[in-house]
Amino acid sequence: MPPSEQSWTSLSATDATGQDPAVFATTHWSVVLEAQGESPAAQKALEKLCRTYWRPIYGYLRRHGAGNQDAEDLTQGFFALLLERKDLNSVRKERGRLRSYLLASVKHFLTDKSRRAMAVKRGKGQRLIPFDDVREGERIEAERSDQLTADQIYERRWAFTVLEQVMARLHEEYHGAGNARFFDQMKKMLMHEPDRPSQAQVAAEFSMTENAVKQAFYRFRQRYQTLLREEIAHTVGMPGDVEDELRHLIAVVQM
Repeated sequence: MPPSEQSWTSLSATDATGQDPAVFATTHWSVVLEAQGESPAAQKALEKLCRTYWRPIYGYLRRHGAGNQDAEDLTQGFFALLLERKDLNSVRKERGRLRSYLLASVKHFLTDKSRRAMAVKRGKGQRLIPFDDVREGERIEAERSDQLTADQIYERRWAFTVLEQVMARLHEEYHGAGNARFFDQMKKMLMHEPDRPSQAQVAAEFSMTENAVKQAFYRFRQRYQTLLREEIAHTVGMPGDVEDELRHLIAVVQM
């Protein structure tokens, strides 16, 4: 079962105060902006971003009245057209943010009936976006979504996607080191889940001292903070935007 919204809210709020600066190397969105979508590296980066951050677009389309199948076709077609057009010149490099660009693009897309019809046609049979678990996620979010505008749904799904990507990366690191079960317990502690174990319980389960568990949890928390900033960096064009975007994410999750 996916974490509750309350768990994510606690997670983002309690871990946003870390002072470790994000390492802003060559991130996905900065590559796209720098090359304006024309190089193989930029195309690959843009495809990865589309595959990762489709949920906000899908949620936006659903709130605008599209049914499940129509929304899937439109989402697939929208990203297919986006990848083909490569018209990123409208994005200012110094303030370019994936979140803002995609929202502006889908709004423009919805006002253009010919492009929307083309997108529906291209969306049928496309496999760019994985929709396998979308209906289960919709069922969980349905009650909350009824209270939100299309823009708010877009923002919240963007924020939760970022947080989920961070946790997936952290899980991959621990799983790769053979510590998947330990990761599960650290995650419960970090997210204040209802079945959150105490340090004493974790210590007993893994034959550790409570002090060792405390230190392990501290390292887990610090690594989470670092990965959160790295994930945010993948969606902005300049290093200075990372902290602003992080503050925005926290505000959206607490909405």
